[in-house]
Amino acid sequence: MFAVITAGAVFIARRWSATGFDSVAFFRSISNADWRWLLAAWVFSLLSYYGRALRWMVMLRPLAPASRTHDVFSATVIGFSAVLLFGRPGEFIRPFLIARHAGVSFLSQMAAWLLERIYDTLTLLILFGYALAVVPSTKGVSPALRWILEKGGWFTGVSCSICLAALVALHLYSGLLEQRLLGALGFLEQHHHEKAARIVRTAMDGFHSTRNGRSITLLFAYSALEWTIVSLIFYAIFQAFPQTAVLPWSSIFVYLGFVAFGSIVQVPAIGGGVQIVSTLVLTEFFHLRLEAAASIALVSWVFTLVGILPVGFIYALRQGLTWRNIKDMEKQAGL
Repeated sequence: MFAVITAGAVFIARRWSATGFDSVAFFRSISNADWRWLLAAWVFSLLSYYGRALRWMVMLRPLAPASRTHDVFSATVIGFSAVLLFGRPGEFIRPFLIARHAGVSFLSQMAAWLLERIYDTLTLLILFGYALAVVPSTKGVSPALRWILEKGGWFTGVSCSICLAALVALHLYSGLLEQRLLGALGFLEQHHHEKAARIVRTAMDGFHSTRNGRSITLLFAYSALEWTIVSLIFYAIFQAFPQTAVLPWSSIFVYLGFVAFGSIVQVPAIGGGVQIVSTLVLTEFFHLRLEAAASIALVSWVFTLVGILPVGFIYALRQGLTWRNIKDMEKQAGL
């Protein structure tokens, strides 16, 4: 972990040195970080992946009662490691491995992956929206921008809360949705219709598995637990640096929201938009110096994303997976 941070720090310092970037202040900011809080952030990060495995089990167990949480957890850490190494195409590996371990169809696990993404996105947007409505009180924000952020935050929070309620309805009436989808395919010739119907039914298995009240409650509970743990990751990172230790929880949620959306742009082995967005938010919203913001952005990337790599490598080796195996899985799953 220390080697990754050092390598990233050297890369950033060299790249920005020509723009007036104070590399001495940058390295000082990293060296002055409280590593006890950073260790806590890494532990919380590992717990967040286990929380994801528990939530996935809610969707998997009705289809495969004998499935094990450990298998889902190992597929999760290998899958996220693949995303970091290969970029977004690596997203297919996690549902592919889970389907193989549990003996269920890949399409059903892609439906579970889609549900996970929807729950994560809506939960994050709700937290982000309500926090954005509060954080404009930060000094340096103009009245016009404050009004835009406040109204936009309330709109985002309320509209996503409504969407989350609609998602519950989708679970409860997934059977009716399947009938409507099959009916919409009636214009196809018989052999094409049968093939398309099999795909629809297989994909809808992921929705059918969570259409009772207990499963929906568990999905809500594990989603809340997941994002509580993720929030604790960034709380620990903020506590590690004196520049951010005084910021309130609302600021942490706003930072978390921007960073999550920055992670959508995932460049293999580099990360992509996370570091850029993190630095911009810390400098423009919270008025940190560029050097301090860049150091916090680098540490956030390492402890939230790169930190899973050692665990992913261990599980991959235990399962006899190699770089070539994982690349082949990516191609098979992509098909």
